[in-house]
Amino acid sequence: MKQFSYYTSFYRISLVGVYLFALIGLTACSDWFDTSPKTDLTAEKLFSTESGFESSLVGIYLLMTNQSAYGGNMTFGLLDQLAQEYDYIPDGANDRAAIYNYETTTSGGFRTKQRIAQAWIKLYNVIANCNNLLKWLDKKGDEVIRNANIRNTYRAEALAIRAYCHFDLLRAWGPWKYGIDATAPNTLSLPYRTVADKEKLPLLPAKDIIIHILNDLKTAKELLATEKALRLEDSDRRYRFNYHAVNAMMARVYCFANDAPNAIACAKDVIAHCGLELSSTNLDDPALFAESLCALNMYHMSDALSAHWADGDKYTSQYFIRSERFDSYFEVSGSKREDMRTKSSAFYEHSATKMALSRKYNTNAKEAIPLIRLPEMYYIMCEMSTDLTQAAKYLNTVRNKRGYSKSLNEKFSTDADRLTALSKEFRKEFYAEGQYWFFLKRHGITTLAYDSQITLSKERFVFPLPDAEKEYGWTASQNAQNASQTNP
Repeated sequence: MKQFSYYTSFYRISLVGVYLFALIGLTACSDWFDTSPKTDLTAEKLFSTESGFESSLVGIYLLMTNQSAYGGNMTFGLLDQLAQEYDYIPDGANDRAAIYNYETTTSGGFRTKQRIAQAWIKLYNVIANCNNLLKWLDKKGDEVIRNANIRNTYRAEALAIRAYCHFDLLRAWGPWKYGIDATAPNTLSLPYRTVADKEKLPLLPAKDIIIHILNDLKTAKELLATEKALRLEDSDRRYRFNYHAVNAMMARVYCFANDAPNAIACAKDVIAHCGLELSSTNLDDPALFAESLCALNMYHMSDALSAHWADGDKYTSQYFIRSERFDSYFEVSGSKREDMRTKSSAFYEHSATKMALSRKYNTNAKEAIPLIRLPEMYYIMCEMSTDLTQAAKYLNTVRNKRGYSKSLNEKFSTDADRLTALSKEFRKEFYAEGQYWFFLKRHGITTLAYDSQITLSKERFVFPLPDAEKEYGWTASQNAQNASQTNP
């Protein structure tokens, strides 16, 4: 196989993940792991058939399930450990605060520096594959894929994935308190890669990254316009970036950028037209796939993630939470539990060891890793609404579905009240999904009600660039050279 590769600032980004699935076409997912690639398969041959394009796109989704990306660190793994959602401490560690040691390779057993670097390279790996697929769509798409709707769908999904990964890179490596701190928009953050090549690119200001992300999402949304009437409740399109998922992603980005009118408009559109409804039970569906606008499929999930999520009498490597922290985190008082997110349908609980373990990645018949779910649209409207009474109604809509009676509805008299209530609901709703860390960072929340021993800070929220990016990436001298060429 002639391997195509590029560097994001000289990180080797192999596209073997795309080619691995080239000969498999549209076979069952069980075959994806049993087939070896032909070493002489070239990109030209791969993209000579429609099934080759489809296989490439499937390969991209599978790359996203890697444990360094959304099959671990960028969802339930590193991000939720940073938010102190678990009591698990790895071998060699005796201090949970050691996880915030981003500059040394030891990190007190947490290996945070390595995990950050691995997440960076894996997300840019996914982006590289998206860009390569887009390149071949430009080159051979019209010739090979005769159905314009299919061509548009492939292009839209590649653009949406590219935007999704760049946005999480921005949220992780970019500035904290975006929309609050006046300096945040101009903070140099990361390169936005749109071409599959090895050229070094400059770190762009956060506001420019957002513009690129929204441009990709707007184009994807236009290309998927035929799905406006798609109802997702019984559709496998939930495993792909469909029209409603792209719209929901736009709501998330607009909310991040503090663009209330657009955030609310997109969120309302999703709720009104996606065909999904908020669930009142999580029995047999603790990850709430029924509410997922977009999710990744992880083949043999329970086996693949057993090191973290297998139930047992004793927890060693698993992401368990002790009963005391569980009660504080989920606001449990005594034996009365209105909230379905705290019940046995959501957690394994062992009274002898006083530990609990989420069922999201164990009792998961759909083998789904949620990327974006419906309740976030209500939270976005709650946060963005100028009317505090209406904002509370949006939040209470989710709370009532989760089991809280209307007599326990939240009421806001100040913006601080709203943020406090929203923070509590966000952490309960997205436990073990990675989203709460980003919520804390965006709002600059440094104290954790459920963990008085940990204090967060700007330094802990902003991931440093990996060493290779610092050493081989875009330099200040290149900025100066570009400036002199622009202004001779």
